Amino acid sequence: MNETEQLLEQVADHVRNSARGQGRPLPAPLGAGETTRAEGILGFVLPPLLAELYTRIGDGGFGPEQGFLSLRQAVTTYGAQRVSGWRWPEAVLPIADFGCAMYACVDCRSETAQVLLFDPNTGEPDLAWSIDGPSLADWLRGWLDGTAWFCEESELGEELDLELRPWAEFSSRI
Repeated sequence: MNETEQLLEQVADHVRNSARGQGRPLPAPLGAGETTRAEGILGFVLPPLLAELYTRIGDGGFGPEQGFLSLRQAVTTYGAQRVSGWRWPEAVLPIADFGCAMYACVDCRSETAQVLLFDPNTGEPDLAWSIDGPSLADWLRGWLDGTAWFCEESELGEELDLELRPWAEFSSRI
């Protein structure tokens, strides 16, 4: 079993255990055709790990904070943000809603599927983007082991004045 398969199994186990504890069913996984259709609408390919999450785990509803967006919600949000006043970068797909207009997003052009945090509460479009994780795999591991800043059980928690590194590629991608 390779690292990706192992990570997908860990996510599936975590999601199953969480769903049992919350007593709510998880949306069914998508078919491969549905991710292909979404890619056609978006105009770019989803990173393999992200596509696998949608086709093997579920169509959103799991993950940190309010959970992963369904793929349809992610596509719709991406389209709306691209025409908003925030100069949303190309191929940066929102995947999780953190509330207060903040989104965790995947840079679908990045080889590692880098995770970015969009926080418009800075008031400045150029300052709204920061790097939340070097890869989607690392970001998921932080969620699974509870060490990510957004995890309730994280020692960082609310005490941390979150200082993420700005995303330098922002201006070249709008």
